[in-house]
Amino acid sequence: MKKIVLFLLISSFSFAQNANRKFESYKVVQNNLEIKTSDGQYFIKPYSDKIVETTFLPTSEKLNSNSHAVVLAPAKSVFKIKQSQNELVFSSNGITVSVVKSPFQISYLYKKKPLISEKNGYVQRENASKEQPKETFEFNLEATEALYGAGARALGMNRRGNRLELYNQADYGYGTHSKKMNFSIPLVMSSKIYAVHFDNGAIGYLDLDSKKNNTLVYETISGRKTYQVIAGDSWADLTSNYTSLTGRQPLVPRWALGNFSSRFGYHSQEEVTKTIDKYIKDEIPVDAIILDLYWFGKTVQGTMGNLDWDKDNFSDPKKMITDLNGKGVKTILITEPFILTTSSKWQEAVDKKVLATDQAGNPFKYDFYFGNTGLVDVFKPEGKTWFWNIYKNLINQGVGGWWGDLGEPEVFPSAAFTAQGPADEVHNIYGHNWAKMIRDGYTTDFPRVRPFILMRAGYSGSQHYGMIPWSGDVSRSWEGLQSQPEIALQMGMQGMAYMHSDLGGFAGDYFDNELYIRWLQYGVFQPVYRPHAQEDVPSEPVYKDIVTKAKVKKQIELRYQMLPYNYTLAFENNNKGLPLMRPLFFEEPTNEKLLNSCDSYLWGNDFLVTPITKSGVINTTIYFPKSNNWYDFYTGEKHQAGVTETIAVSADNIPVFVRGGAFIPMIKTIQNTTKYSLANFDLHFYYDEKTTSSTGKLYNDDGITPNDFEKEAYEILNFSSNVTAKVITVKINTKVGKSFTSTDKNITLLVHNIAEKSSKVIVNGVNVDFKTNGNILEIPIVLKKGIDNEIKIQL
Repeated sequence: MKKIVLFLLISSFSFAQNANRKFESYKVVQNNLEIKTSDGQYFIKPYSDKIVETTFLPTSEKLNSNSHAVVLAPAKSVFKIKQSQNELVFSSNGITVSVVKSPFQISYLYKKKPLISEKNGYVQRENASKEQPKETFEFNLEATEALYGAGARALGMNRRGNRLELYNQADYGYGTHSKKMNFSIPLVMSSKIYAVHFDNGAIGYLDLDSKKNNTLVYETISGRKTYQVIAGDSWADLTSNYTSLTGRQPLVPRWALGNFSSRFGYHSQEEVTKTIDKYIKDEIPVDAIILDLYWFGKTVQGTMGNLDWDKDNFSDPKKMITDLNGKGVKTILITEPFILTTSSKWQEAVDKKVLATDQAGNPFKYDFYFGNTGLVDVFKPEGKTWFWNIYKNLINQGVGGWWGDLGEPEVFPSAAFTAQGPADEVHNIYGHNWAKMIRDGYTTDFPRVRPFILMRAGYSGSQHYGMIPWSGDVSRSWEGLQSQPEIALQMGMQGMAYMHSDLGGFAGDYFDNELYIRWLQYGVFQPVYRPHAQEDVPSEPVYKDIVTKAKVKKQIELRYQMLPYNYTLAFENNNKGLPLMRPLFFEEPTNEKLLNSCDSYLWGNDFLVTPITKSGVINTTIYFPKSNNWYDFYTGEKHQAGVTETIAVSADNIPVFVRGGAFIPMIKTIQNTTKYSLANFDLHFYYDEKTTSSTGKLYNDDGITPNDFEKEAYEILNFSSNVTAKVITVKINTKVGKSFTSTDKNITLLVHNIAEKSSKVIVNGVNVDFKTNGNILEIPIVLKKGIDNEIKIQL
């Protein structure tokens, strides 16, 4: 009976079969299922009970097991195989692969729920071209599925109906719509909470049912015929499973969550010093300064590839960097992989054979905006060694982080060749391997430093190498701002949790202080706080008028106050793969109204954020998710769960709300993260009668050393609440790794929405004095090393 039910389930979403493919035989080899068909072989490999990989190998081709994305080892748990007359069922406690023998059909289920099935599966097109690639995989879709993924695009959250090119390419000055951008990922995620990842680096297309016939098609010019189906019990579980497959983001250095000074660009050592001194004089927090092209050349064109200081304008860079480090400010340099024929390193690059070549093996030269150029072959051992030694020399001078630009690569003709293959086969994995090269170099030569690798182009799993992506050359306009939440939310779902934008917008000379302020208000609640723009209008708040500077200063101060919360989000991303920014459908996956929504989003678990992306807005409509009541972060006003309201909008901040029951750790403003300390901090608890119990945590380590958590050089403060009609109980306990030295902490517990109801506060059995400030209860607590605290508030 079970087999009949399973077959009916599969049949209900299998709308066509490949009539030409005939099942011949099968065998199980080391927990993998191998199926022989009339035109090739299927290799089905489990990675866990939620992830399974399928490879089709056409007759006469050789198996290529080299993945550029997958880092997870295959499962050790045994999948069971059952065979009936016309079906094989290869199953675990979670994911199931059903193979119907005739007509041939492969389908995937999770906990008996149908996910997706091959339609025609692998097919080769006749009369193929670059626009209509030769090799395709076809799958059935259900009519109601919303689809996400394919990398960075501005299309609307639900990307179904688009045929999307998988070709990393810059889109200068884009606004509300961008169909092809710097980051292509061959990944599709469904509102049914599963994903399909096509494990092939070559260029191609993802067709998300553009013909409206309930068909998903992956198209490629060449390469592996391999895909993984990933299932999950929730959206958070799905993203966690995908990042377990392709790798987790290393924990960023704490300073990466601070404020950056950046523009295109600083022309001299004097400009750099003057700018940072203005931040310090104005008491605007800052942790890093980014130097664009002028650090190695006086002009934009003709100098790329010098990759060494222009000593006329940077006469003593080592002293400059040392002085900046003394002020708590990191120096980040831009680098590109293009070596111009006019650059000082051209002949060296030719002599050492580190460049991509033509078919005859000569350096491949071509023209683009910056000049006549070659491209470093990051797939070639000699190329990697040569390029890394340039970075190594500059790190030894004190450089604190890297900006890798134009890594699509921006121009990379199809006729070029690398050690890994022709240009079109490696185009999309170029930035990915560039980031890996830098990560590997740090691991070998600077093992006690967390790398900072800012890049705009990559591939599936680039997060594993520490890449921090940004959304490219967005226009400095309201339209440019409007597309940013969608891009960041989509990329966070796809593993790239640090996707962010040039705050204020990059391209163009549009001048609008309201736009600038709104963008930087949004920036507080997105992963990296980095205003950046062309020189026409300054991007740094220190160069703004008094009113604008004062408003933005408050936002930057808030960003620093939130460091304990934000650093804990970074830890959760490193530990579980959870995005920092999360769509509302993470909260309510069955709410169809949210499936295409990005007007509001969750910042971590506990903040609901609504960016203001249009001029002159005085009110906006906000939906408050149904699991908890929500409280205005600035006024404390309560908003009922599951309700849509029209909210008045302040010029001083964007609408931000805190989940009822949440614990939000915060510190006082500091000038930079070298002053970060948890010796004194505030712990905000948002009492909510609807939320009878809740938990939270605060992660802490030295903020610098790689793998502190794995080395047990950390502490985690765990918070919990239990609410009854008469008593609120809050508990604070600390887990300390064996290699971490914890210290006593003075905590002010701020209990919101409760002051008028409280009569007595007892800490560890002793009555304590408390203060009220409006509707907030302030309770001083000394957290002694190794001693847990229990706080009882009698109502």
